Parts: sequence; structure tokens; C-alpha cells
Amino acid sequence: MDFELNLSLEELEKRTHKDYLIRKTMLDKGASEYENLSLGDKEALKHLVKAANYANIIYMKQDNELNIPFSQYLTKETAKGNKAAELTKILFDAQLGIIGIDSESKKVILLKGAKEQPGKAFYPSDLSKDELISILKEMIKTGKTEEVKKILSQRTIVKRDNKFLKAVDYTEEFKEEFNKIADELEEASKTSENKDFNEYLILQAQALRENDPMKDAYADKKWAQLQDTTLEFTISREQYADLLTGSVVEDAELNKMLEENNIMPISKDSIGIRVGIVNKKGTMDLLKVKKYLPLMAENMPLKDKYEQNISSEEDNLQTMADVDIVSLRGDEGSYRGGITIAQNLPNNDKLSLTIGGGRRNVYHRQVRTSNTPEAVERRKKRLNATLKEEFHNLYNPEADHWFTIGHENVHSLGPKSGTEALGKYKNIIEENKADMGSLALLDCLVNANVYSEEEKKQILVTFAANAFLKAKPELSQAHRVRTVMQTYYFIKEGAIKIDENSMIDIDIDKMIPTARKMLTEIIQVQLSQDFLAGEKYVNEYFKWTKEFDIMAKKLKEIDKALNGVIVTPLSDFLSEN
Repeated sequence: MDFELNLSLEELEKRTHKDYLIRKTMLDKGASEYENLSLGDKEALKHLVKAANYANIIYMKQDNELNIPFSQYLTKETAKGNKAAELTKILFDAQLGIIGIDSESKKVILLKGAKEQPGKAFYPSDLSKDELISILKEMIKTGKTEEVKKILSQRTIVKRDNKFLKAVDYTEEFKEEFNKIADELEEASKTSENKDFNEYLILQAQALRENDPMKDAYADKKWAQLQDTTLEFTISREQYADLLTGSVVEDAELNKMLEENNIMPISKDSIGIRVGIVNKKGTMDLLKVKKYLPLMAENMPLKDKYEQNISSEEDNLQTMADVDIVSLRGDEGSYRGGITIAQNLPNNDKLSLTIGGGRRNVYHRQVRTSNTPEAVERRKKRLNATLKEEFHNLYNPEADHWFTIGHENVHSLGPKSGTEALGKYKNIIEENKADMGSLALLDCLVNANVYSEEEKKQILVTFAANAFLKAKPELSQAHRVRTVMQTYYFIKEGAIKIDENSMIDIDIDKMIPTARKMLTEIIQVQLSQDFLAGEKYVNEYFKWTKEFDIMAKKLKEIDKALNGVIVTPLSDFLSEN
């Protein structure tokens, strides 16, 4: 199959230059974290890395039906000496697909004529939202409600079936890859020296081989209990890519039909895999915060109106790990304008939470802010150009990590269920909740001596200093849309402003009350379980004003980077041996 490349050689050379394509390097093959492992764990890690590599294949199949043939084409053309194909392959491997997005929210389309679908490759490429809604209505009217439930579930690929649609479970659609992953997990369980971890690997392998959601639930439940392990392995199932499933609730007639048949549309899971080595010291630091989760739950707004994942009386259902990253593959490793620095899983839609399972926070050490001389110099330039000098001494890159810890913990707080009704706005609103909770609960954590007053100010200032983006994001970019919403809200409330010298000014005393106010509104939207309420709230605060333009212009001048690539030297070494 022949393809036509979309980007000119000049554009490709620019986007692959080191100033525009930043490198995020994970553990090196000579890292002490690896060298200090026992022989059994080293052997297990090799199998885990090989298992992770299959996630790239699955993710590419989920993302775009042309990804794999296009990747093969680029490899062949590169071997022939085609320079444009070689550079295109670099960008393809970085964003792991034909279509990505850069830090300026511009689409990076590598194949001429390619168009992004809201349903990615989870649905037929020629299926529109209107046709999907029409077919689902007809299927319900003709008694095919069970198939509709499968179509709108998180673990199926949807295909045409004459005039209707049918759902194919992931264990069937990705049978070859899932079985190969399962094989590697079983091999890893034979040499890994942690009994709990091995039990999890076996459960996860079983879940990959069988079309049984309860198998996933048992694996998730065991994974969320892991605390004292040496190795880290996660199959993440996040839902930010699929914008089609949630859109069906926008049709009032279909939404009523779904409610009458007890069908809740749940966006499709994108598959990613994380492999790492647990950092004991970093994990101990995280666990110091864990005992205060009930206190945080008790201080959440409107706490009497909903059930939370964390009890306000006791918590034994959340584990935490700070991890040195060996491999990020699939959805975990697709660098599209950014990369995940931490996760709180499983998400509320997962079955494990209904059988007594908990959640687990995992933090990515190598993805966090770098302290290389180059990174330090970039931060210095940014502060000098954007933040009033009186706040410079309160800016602390480590405070961003403290903020992230709060963010991930707050994902376990607030309404435990019902947010799927918010459709395509669910993720934007949930990410907003996590951010605002991280700030709103700072005073109670200071009173508990988790943070000092000075550290609290550092968190607030660092958050405000990082509040502006290089460009207005698309609605599909949940994390970035939530950033614009927050910043606009804080400007409106007078907590953040751009002064007469076009510098960020902060009213520290207004920061926490503003966060608390926004957090309360967000929870009210979640409690409404109303798509229109979610849409109204996002539209009200997703506004790009002159303040954003001023800061965006500065940020583009300071930082040329458009995208990035994950570099995994230890993983690559283990894959070849």
C-alpha cells in the first residue's frame, strides 16, 4: 500500500530538531535502580518489558485503522533512503500514530488526506455521530438492547453488521497481542520475588485470555492492593481518546431510551502499559500523605450529598507508589503535546470498585520536571519573562509534584458514581475537580503539619505561574481545557491577573477560597448527572481572553518545543536480550 506524506521536508526537519522535539529519557541500562535488583527480578523485568511492547500494536489499532500499514510503509521507505519517510517515522513513533497534536494545540497529520475521527478506530471510520444515534435507536426498538449495551461499553471494538452494529470484545479483537502479553506475564511470575506481585500477574494474564469482565475486576482489585513490591507493571485503561461514545447522550430521545433500559454509555478504554522499578524513598514520602486522606474526605464540599471512594472515617483501599520508569508503551507512551506524570486508577467505571476494590496512585519519576542545567535555564527564562519578581523565591518545581500528589488523591474524593452522564465533558470536569481539590484542601493539610505555610505558598505560586498555555486547546484535550477554565476563573475572581507590565501577579490570599468556590461548583455539576449542566459549565469558563494571548506570545518566544518523544534505553536493551 502506497501513501503520500503530508509534511514537507522543511517542516519535518524543523519538527524533529532537538529544539522542537524534546526527549524524555527513562531509566538507562546502567541505572543503579536496575543493577540493584535481584537476578530473579531482573529476569522478570525482561518479560514485563517485552509484554509492554505489544501495547503499541494494540494502541495503534485502536487509534487509527491506517496506523500499522502506514508505519510499515515508512520503515520500507526509510530503508530505501527516503529522508522524508525517515523523519516522518521519528514523529510517528513519538506520537504513536498518523495524527497527533503538539504543544501549540496544532494537529500533526503525517499522512496526506487523513482525518481524525471522534470515535478513533473504536468505531467504523465512516460512522458519524448522527448515524450511530440512529442505528442505536433502531436496535433498541427491535429488542437488541444487550448488543447496544456491549456497543456502548468500555471494552469493545464496534463493527458494522449489515444495517446494524455489533461489538467485539477486546479479548477477541486483540487476541494475539493479549495472549502474548499474558505469556510474558506468566513467565515473569516464575522469577519475580514478590508473592503478591506474582499473584497479580497471574490474575492479569487470566483476564487477558478470557472474555469475562470479572477477571479484569479481580486483577484490578489485586493491583490496587500492591504496596510493598519491587517491580511495577500496569495495564492502564483510560478514556480520553474516545469522544463518540459519550456523545450519544446529547440526543434526548436516545438518552431516554438508554435510561429506560438501564444502559450507561461508557467511553472506550485506550490500552497502555507502564513498567518500572518502585522507588522506596519516594514511595515512603507519598505514604506520609495517605493517612490524611480521611481528613481530606471530611473537608470536601457537599460531602453529605454523595459517597466517596475514600471513607471519612478510615482508609484502607488506596495504595501509592513512586516509580522509576523503565517503559511506557501504548497510550502511556504516546507523546501528544504532553505525557502523563501520575495516575490514579482504576477509574470509577471499572467493575473492581463494585466488589470491594480500591485505587492506586502511581507517580512517574522520570517524567517529572528535570533538573538538568538546560531545564533549569529554561525555567529561569520563563520566570523572568512571565512572573513578577517578588514571587520568584516561592516558585519551586518540587511544589508541582506536591500539587500532583493532591490532584491524584482528590480523584478518589468527590462523587463516586454518576459522572458518565456528563458525556464528553466528564473528563474535563473530573480533571478540574482534582486540581481544585488539591488547592482547596491545602489549609487542612497545613493544619495537620503535612505542609508548612511556606510550602503552601510555593504550591499556590507554582500553580499560578504554570497556569498559562502556548495556545488555546481543542475541546478533546481534557487536561488543557481544564487549565484554561481554571485560569479564566481565577482571573475573574481576582486571584490571578496580568499586570501593566504583562507579568503574572498573584493574590495569594484569594487562591484557596477561589479554588474552594470552583470545586463546589464542579461537584454540583457532577451531582446533577446532567449532560446539559456539564456543557453549560465548560462553555462558561472555557474562554480564551487577551490575558491568554499575552502570555501565549511570551511562552512561544521562550520555548520552541512542539512535541516530545519517550526514550527508553533500559527497556530497549532488555527487549533485545
